[in-house]
Amino acid sequence: MRVMITGCHGLLGQRVLKVFLKSTSAEILATAKEPRTFLEAEGFDYTMLDITNRSDVKNLVVYFNPDVIVNTAAYTNVDGCELNRELAWRVNVEGVRNLVHSARRVDAKLIHISTDYIFDGKNGPYDENAIPNPINYYGRTKLASENEIKIGGIRFAILRTNVLYGVGKNVKSNFALWLYNKLSSGEKIKVVIDQIGNPTYVDDLAFAILKVVEFDKEGIYNVGGRDFVSRYDFAVKLAEIFSFDRELIIPVKTSELNQVAPRPLKSGLITLKAEAELGLKPYGVEDGIRQFKFELDV
Repeated sequence: MRVMITGCHGLLGQRVLKVFLKSTSAEILATAKEPRTFLEAEGFDYTMLDITNRSDVKNLVVYFNPDVIVNTAAYTNVDGCELNRELAWRVNVEGVRNLVHSARRVDAKLIHISTDYIFDGKNGPYDENAIPNPINYYGRTKLASENEIKIGGIRFAILRTNVLYGVGKNVKSNFALWLYNKLSSGEKIKVVIDQIGNPTYVDDLAFAILKVVEFDKEGIYNVGGRDFVSRYDFAVKLAEIFSFDRELIIPVKTSELNQVAPRPLKSGLITLKAEAELGLKPYGVEDGIRQFKFELDV
């Protein structure tokens, strides 16, 4: 089996690469935008790739001829997407379209990552059949990417997730890392009490991707944590586990933050399908944060 991973320098990409190296004998081509990889694992090839460059994507996919393409490349900064719409569309939609066209050429299956932000957050948590209604531009690009895949005439699996967190090398921040960095330096932070989700430890999503490949599954799967909590509840639990001062965490409503992009409030993803079909046993908030702490090694 030949597996191509895009976005391998991100949090999820690093973990997917690690789990495929450990659990499969696949021939792996990992790609990211940087000329060289800083990942120290052995047993894979690395090539620079910008998924927005259609001819580069086509040439590489035709050359490597993968059985599976795992796309973890995306522009995920929610406020950034609102402000830089052209870039967001180019990466999240046109980049995916490039992968779809190339996958069709070589009959590769495409595994793509999506988000609960395709929903409006009025009546979550959501199952795989809920009707999308994005309220910000990031969500619109991710829904558009799902639609590109569905009409693309390829075999595919789409894994939707939410509030993804974990530890990686040189990764951009995620909610848990942001909390850790602020609270460990004694900074006061405002955290919202009215955004609900089921935060996803990165290992659970990487596991689900592996199982989709191993069991040759297709379609849409929700992947999220075991517990549905507000961002504030998650922050307080993290402070408790790390023995940080929870008084540093100031509870606020989303409307008080004046964020550029609107946020879904009552969200999160129901994961029963992934539990039944993929064997997912997701981390809860407490054991997820404890694993996060263990990997931070502090």
